[in-house]
Amino acid sequence: MGTLCGIDEAGRGPIAGDLVMAGCILNDEIKGLNDSKKLTEKKREYLFKKIIDSNAIYHIVSFSACEIDEKGISACLKAGLEEIMTNIHAKEYLFDGNTTFGVKNLQTMVKADGKVAEVSAASILAKVTHDRDILHEAKKYPKWQFEKHKGYGTKLHIEMIKKYGYSPIHRRSYKLKALEPTLF
Repeated sequence: MGTLCGIDEAGRGPIAGDLVMAGCILNDEIKGLNDSKKLTEKKREYLFKKIIDSNAIYHIVSFSACEIDEKGISACLKAGLEEIMTNIHAKEYLFDGNTTFGVKNLQTMVKADGKVAEVSAASILAKVTHDRDILHEAKKYPKWQFEKHKGYGTKLHIEMIKKYGYSPIHRRSYKLKALEPTLF
């Protein structure tokens, strides 16, 4: 049983695409780990392969936009944490952030993805998986240009929704002020 399982997510904020969560126990040191958002795409891809190829223990879980709309983002996060903790047996579990979503035996730490190697590894696993998934979806739904914004609510993305409406991978439960009708 590994000592520490780091857990992180990618895709909580976007208005389209999957929420991806990963848990990871590192059995070997991997140099260069950091918060996935602070790494280039090329470096993330390199480290993703290093993590997968090392003898790390990991579990990745995804929730679709439809599941997020049906259950809510918090319920998905809770379910993801529980699934990771069921599939990875560790003495301790550390989740990046400040809430456990009601999950027992889980510690949290703000910015753990930049401080704790196991959480950094989980961050990279989640981010690379999220980005690969949304780039795959971009080929199916080219009008929305997901390859340019990865599902985040950028000005371009909002313009594409105004022009084409929602795609099947949009989170309809996320209300956007830019799309709300106004009186004037």
